[in-house]
Amino acid sequence: MYAGIGIALIGAFSSMIKVIEPGQVGVQTLFGKVIDHPLSSGLNIVNPLVEVTEYNIKTRNYTMSKIADEGAKQGDDAIRILTSDGLEVIIDLTVLYHVQENKTPEIRASIGNDQDLEANIVRPLTRTRIRDNAVFYDAVSLFSTKRTEFQDRIVKVLSKDFDQRGITLEQILIRNIDLPENVKKSIESKINAEQDAQKMTFVLQKERQEADRKRVEAQGIADYQKIISSGLNDKMLQYETIKVQKELVNSPNSKIILLGNNKSPMILNDK
Repeated sequence: MYAGIGIALIGAFSSMIKVIEPGQVGVQTLFGKVIDHPLSSGLNIVNPLVEVTEYNIKTRNYTMSKIADEGAKQGDDAIRILTSDGLEVIIDLTVLYHVQENKTPEIRASIGNDQDLEANIVRPLTRTRIRDNAVFYDAVSLFSTKRTEFQDRIVKVLSKDFDQRGITLEQILIRNIDLPENVKKSIESKINAEQDAQKMTFVLQKERQEADRKRVEAQGIADYQKIISSGLNDKMLQYETIKVQKELVNSPNSKIILLGNNKSPMILNDK
C-alpha cells in the first residue's frame, strides 16, 4: 500500500517538473487557456495538469529557391514577380528570423504550434511583400543598381509585419534574381559594347602617348643638331683636329708625318 502511494507521489512530483532545452521556451496551456508567462530554458516546476508546448527562439532561416531540394519546400519554390516594365523576374531568397520569447504565449493563442509559423506567417508574408514592392522597379535596375535598395525596402516593411506577430526579422538575403532570356542577352550585348569601347579608348590613349613620345624625341634631336650646327666654326674645327692629332701621337701603333702646308698629317703604320 505504502509502495503504491510512494509511486503515485513520485509520479505526481515528476509531472510537476519540466525541463526546457537551451534555445527553447515553453508555453503552458491549462484547460484550453494559455498562461501568459512562458517557461525559460532549464528546470521548471509546473502544474501537473498543464500542457507545455515548446518554441524554438534561436535564429532560423527559411529559403525559397527554384532549385529542387535547396529550399524549405520541395521543387521549384522561387518567387515570381512582375516588375514595373511588365517583365517576369524570378527571385531566390532566404529569410533570417527568430521568435520573440515574451510573445510565445500570444503566438500559441493566435497562430498555433512552432511548426505553424513558417507556413502561416513567414512564407505568405514574405512572398506578398516581395511582389507588392517589386512593381516599383524595372527588371534591369532590380538586377543591378537597385538590388540593395529593394532588399532594404523589403526588410523595412516585413520587420513591422513580423513584429506584430511576435517574430523578429533579422535579415532578408536575396540570393539570386533571374531575368528573362531576352533581357539577359540585351544586358550582355550592352556590357560587351562597353568593354569594346573601353578597350578602344585604351588603345587610342596608348597611341597618343607614343606619338607624343616620338614628337618629343624628334624635337630633342632637332634642337641638338641646331646647337651643334651653330657652334661649328673654324676655331672649333681646328680644336677638334688638334685633339685627334694628339690621340694619334700617343698611339703606339702609328707614326705621324706632317706634309707641306696642308696641315693634314699622313699616318704610316710602322708594322
